[in-house]
Amino acid sequence: MFKPLMVALAGLGLSTLASAAPLVEGQHYEVLPEAVETRVEPGQIEVTEAFWYGCPHCYNLQGPVTAWYADIGDDVSVVHLPATMGGDWNQHALAFYAAEELGIREEVHADFFDAIHQNNRSLTEVDDIAAFFSDYGVSEEDAHQALTSFGVKSRVNQAHARMRAMRLMGVPALMVDGRYLVTPSSAGSLDNMPQIADALVEKVREERAD
Repeated sequence: MFKPLMVALAGLGLSTLASAAPLVEGQHYEVLPEAVETRVEPGQIEVTEAFWYGCPHCYNLQGPVTAWYADIGDDVSVVHLPATMGGDWNQHALAFYAAEELGIREEVHADFFDAIHQNNRSLTEVDDIAAFFSDYGVSEEDAHQALTSFGVKSRVNQAHARMRAMRLMGVPALMVDGRYLVTPSSAGSLDNMPQIADALVEKVREERAD
């Protein structure tokens, strides 16, 4: 049975949802049959953004989610999950975790998207990614080492296992508290995804307050 979630959406610019309309389970968002363990500090609400650098929809979502993250509450932690579906997807996941290992992920993230979608660079070869990273204060040698390290490859494997646990069949997707899944089709548009996820964050707050 669908469970309506009443939320005040006035002023949020939702194109498909009316002000103060109910969000309906199975229509605007899905609930996982089994919750996935979250990986944030106790008391925090996890929001997971699943993406692939080569995905144009993921790229177009960056504006709306970045604006949302800037205003998100202190009790919310955002986790980025690079999708792993083989080939170029896995290479880009390696790039994400290598950038994290090198301490340049926050600087690189948006630029990596731009390089692919604005400058038509594939950035799928280790040497090309290492050269790209060298513009951010790391040597190509260190970048190459990170990209081929056991630790980074292990994190890609862990990301793949997490994707399977979340039953993700595509990207972009937003997962709230390891339970509530928002996709472009359920949200009605990319722009709606952060607003629906925000309403689900509030739902989690209310559940925890009970």
